Amino acid sequence: MIRLHVTEALGPEAEIVPDAGQAHYLLNVMRLKPGEALLLFNGRDGEWRALIEAAGKRGCRLRTLEQTRPQSSPPDLELAVALVKRARLETIVEKAAELGCRRVRLVITRRTNADHAKVERLQAIATEASEQTGRLDVPEVCGPMKLEKWLDAWEPDRRLMFCDEAGDDPDAEWGGPAGRATPVLQSLPSPSNEWGAWTILIGPEGGFDPAERNRLRSLPFVTPVTLGPRILRADTAAISALTLWQAGLGDWR
Repeated sequence: MIRLHVTEALGPEAEIVPDAGQAHYLLNVMRLKPGEALLLFNGRDGEWRALIEAAGKRGCRLRTLEQTRPQSSPPDLELAVALVKRARLETIVEKAAELGCRRVRLVITRRTNADHAKVERLQAIATEASEQTGRLDVPEVCGPMKLEKWLDAWEPDRRLMFCDEAGDDPDAEWGGPAGRATPVLQSLPSPSNEWGAWTILIGPEGGFDPAERNRLRSLPFVTPVTLGPRILRADTAAISALTLWQAGLGDWR
């Protein structure tokens, strides 16, 4: 069944008027007619079955019937990724939504090879992915922030999984001694009933600058990990890291 994210409150007999883009999608792309059903969610009130009550050239009106699922929250998992070229960044945001991230944060590192991002478009991609994958919420896409400034404002009790792909560090070893990057599933703490708050950090295509790497490794809330013996592109690294975290600590267990 078609799912649609809305911003209005949802409850019994709630009347919802989709925006022009949503109405076009429902009526002209999916060709729904008055009386046909769809599912609505807003990230707060769970999922609701609704009917198209009326439709016309200017749009349509929906009315909720019953709640199909109560609201639930995914793990407090955030993906922080250095700005990369548009196509790869769009893929990263889409897959982050599919893989259960609550938030995608864009960061600017010393080797970032892109200087801007269309946050509104990325948010629309996250919304569409959430509609298609059955999520009850939509991850927030946060605008770019410099890595140093972001680390300075680190929130208490959040852990950072630093995907250190070695780059130009001649001493880095895959799965090496303590203090160096080790495989993800060996580095994460033992699973418990509480997920805790985590951020996964993925660097730019050129890797982290040595000064950035040294600072990250010195911070008490950071867990350096490796994603294997191959240097991965940013989109592949993000998908791999999210998958491994969900398997080790998240809601895939």
